[in-house]
Formats: sequence, C-alpha cells, structure tokens
Amino acid sequence: MKKVAAESYRDIDFARARRGAVVGSDPGKSKISIRLDNRVLDHFRSVVESAGGGNYQTLINDALVAYIQQMSVLEAVRQVVREEFAGSKAARQGVRKPRPVRGAAEPG
Repeated sequence: MKKVAAESYRDIDFARARRGAVVGSDPGKSKISIRLDNRVLDHFRSVVESAGGGNYQTLINDALVAYIQQMSVLEAVRQVVREEFAGSKAARQGVRKPRPVRGAAEPG
C-alpha cells in the first residue's frame, strides 16, 4: 500500500486545537445514544419522507415532548377530580340524613 505524505503547501498548526464537536449543540439539548425498535425508526422516517423532508430525530423528540405534556395535563385533571370528589364527599357527610333503623316504626 502506498504511503500518503502530507501536502507540502498546507501548513496547519494544531497546537491550539481542541477535541470535540465542530458544531456545538443547542442549549437545553444533550447528545445521547439510544436503542429503538426498527419499526419505530421506520415509522418516523416514513413520516418525514412522506412530508417531503425533515429530520426524523426531531420528530421523535416532538412526540416525546407531546407525551410528557399529555401526562402532565392528565395528572392535573386527576388532581382536580380528586379535590372535587373529596369536597363533595365532605359536603355529603356534613349534611347527612339519619338512616332509619331497621324494624322501627315509621314516624307519623
């Protein structure tokens, strides 16, 4: 195999070079590695392809954010229902009618 020599007309100084990404990531985002089912990737890639382009990773991120927001709204609704139920239960207990005793004669 032929050994390739550095080009003589380029004099590149790497003394102040740093390792890392050439393009920095957006604030609030982290680069990770994740394993997803092929059918998940195929779905999001096909959605992007049918839309005429875009980024399937952004689409996956948007779907996860929507799921988080949905869960947040669902938990808020559950909390309101719990509070309303507790309030109506307490109100019913405060205005409770006496239960007739079995076998007792009816008044009147």
